[in-house]
Amino acid sequence: MKYLGIMLAAVVSVIAVPHGTVRAQGWTERGPVFESDLRRKEEQKEARREAARKRYKPTVYPKYMEGGERPDIKPAAPPVVYLSRKEPVGSIIIDTQERKLYYVLPGNKAYRYPISVGREGFTWTGSERVSRIASWPSWTPPPEMRQRVPGLPITVSGGIKNPQGARALYLGSTVYRIHGTNNERTVGRANSSGCFRLANEHVVHLASIAKVGTKVRVLKSYNGGVSESLPLTSLFDFDLGFGEEPPAKTKRK
Repeated sequence: MKYLGIMLAAVVSVIAVPHGTVRAQGWTERGPVFESDLRRKEEQKEARREAARKRYKPTVYPKYMEGGERPDIKPAAPPVVYLSRKEPVGSIIIDTQERKLYYVLPGNKAYRYPISVGREGFTWTGSERVSRIASWPSWTPPPEMRQRVPGLPITVSGGIKNPQGARALYLGSTVYRIHGTNNERTVGRANSSGCFRLANEHVVHLASIAKVGTKVRVLKSYNGGVSESLPLTSLFDFDLGFGEEPPAKTKRK
């Protein structure tokens, strides 16, 4: 009881402090937690991060890199899902929030590919058309990327070491592409500079069915409704015969 009384007195002394003194922001088993302590810890973390940034030395690559071998990668179809509303067959819909790419098929169906999308500050929305499809494309980092990441090569020839992967679908006249990757662990994450990455076997499949001129819609979120099974609404897309009376039969004379 004596120990409990001391603890309660400590709590009261922290909460009911005179005007102008520092108030506790919380309480732990070790005692009160003050805002000044939290701020000091955050400043210490930021100082350590800044010191690590100063020690960081970027990897310097050759100016002109060989992309390596170009193996024969077999296409792999992703799962087929159902869309609750009609979309133009043969078009592509990209949902950046869910990190999914849909290639629309007949019958309100679509192939659903997992993708990586732009990291914070590099996401975008809009409509483009596929302007070119390339097999084992070369990669030339734009000047602004080379400025952000010193040491990048001027260009990398197509190959398994190339970050563009086995195929690339160019979007209009922009710098953005739907492409493969040399690191499939990045698929499903938000870590690109605005392009959309697929596993190599998936991008080979997509490149085999998409065409130059294919419309691509990049959305923050696709609100059309997607399901892995046939939607219930589709079960009622037929005439039950309740709307009109059948025509009267005429008697033969």
